[in-house]
Amino acid sequence: MILMVIVMYSYIIGSVVIQENNYIVLDNNGIGYMIYVANPFSYELEKEAKVYLYNQIKEDEHSLYGFKTTEERDLFLKLINVKGLGPKMAMPMLATGSIAGIVDAIDRENILYLKKFPKIGEKLARQIILDLKGKLTQSVDVSVSGNFDELVSVLESLGYKNVEIKKILPKVNASLDIESQVKEALKLMLK
Repeated sequence: MILMVIVMYSYIIGSVVIQENNYIVLDNNGIGYMIYVANPFSYELEKEAKVYLYNQIKEDEHSLYGFKTTEERDLFLKLINVKGLGPKMAMPMLATGSIAGIVDAIDRENILYLKKFPKIGEKLARQIILDLKGKLTQSVDVSVSGNFDELVSVLESLGYKNVEIKKILPKVNASLDIESQVKEALKLMLK
């Protein structure tokens, strides 16, 4: 009799010791975990980080995919369930697009927005819309998340009203550092 055990990880906390183009290595109690992430350079070297995980187990490969927030992970899980869209195509979507922007594009059937991502053609963009339209806003929180608390505070201190701020938040890349988020938000406010 063969006993099969499936391990599911929710998150890991450790020190970032290596950053490469598409992954980080997180040291946790002397073990280095190679984790594919959307923006490896958004993590600080030698600093402790909490990374939410998806553990992909295939016959010939065991891979960890990491995310800064549970919302980012939830969107990733929805994306990889689309026929023809695997983890290696979903990660660049998260790297170059905001969660709210991707959800908005799907709900508005914005094929051009989806086609801007690497390896996403018109056929796959239509499949993403077909599979996910109307299903993301319940499972992926696109409201003001923890990523934007500091940004909201800065913009309010500059005199912007909460209503104005909420309008531009979906267009701000949550993976940027706070200084870049503020610059991006101010550009959007001035339009």
